[in-house]
Amino acid sequence: MSAILTYSCLDSTKGTIILLHGIRSNKSHFNDLSNYLSTNGFNSVALDLRAHGESEGKFCSFGVNEKRDVKKLIDYLVENEKLENIGVWGQSLGGAVGLQAMGFDERIKFGVIESTFSDFKTIVNDYFDYHLGFSFTPFSNYLVNRTGSIAEFDPNDAKPSKYCKNIEQPILVVHGNNDRRINIKYAKENFSNIKSVDKQFLEIDSANHSNVWKIGGDKYFDKVLLFLNNQTQPH
Repeated sequence: MSAILTYSCLDSTKGTIILLHGIRSNKSHFNDLSNYLSTNGFNSVALDLRAHGESEGKFCSFGVNEKRDVKKLIDYLVENEKLENIGVWGQSLGGAVGLQAMGFDERIKFGVIESTFSDFKTIVNDYFDYHLGFSFTPFSNYLVNRTGSIAEFDPNDAKPSKYCKNIEQPILVVHGNNDRRINIKYAKENFSNIKSVDKQFLEIDSANHSNVWKIGGDKYFDKVLLFLNNQTQPH
């Protein structure tokens, strides 16, 4: 795995946030965000997910194997960098990885999850309809199962909504209500399954799948920062 660790600019560090990008993206997407977090007292670790950027691997498994990669990254950060109060911030694919990781590793203390799906098979079927104008669930399920066989992962485990049932950590779920790639209903499904009593849902009016930050603007980042600051443990 390839990652960039950016330290807090402040004398005390509030926490460390693992940044998880969307499909076909990479860790450089978070350069500006890493600087923003550093200025506000957070370390960040921008990770290239497997089969992306400079990380190794041939196949993406939509969170099934990636959640274990995140666990290994946390092992390293705790053992070698002596970091604590670790959270995640994930977008789209990275959001799905973040949810699965939070439900898999309780050392993740908080999360910000943007614009992600609840079930891999369902979203593949939706993408057929979005790109081709039709969908046929038996065919899309066949392709998903074939994908899992080739890439050696269980597609039925690529289900963030299932892992949400294990999440008791504070979490902020974000989605644009004009997202035609991943419908906001899936974010609401994830949210309803989250067990945490400290959970917030933020709907970004008129935002689509890729412009939550732009449409939300400074007001959005102020809200996220408020959430993050409520999870801090200065040391």
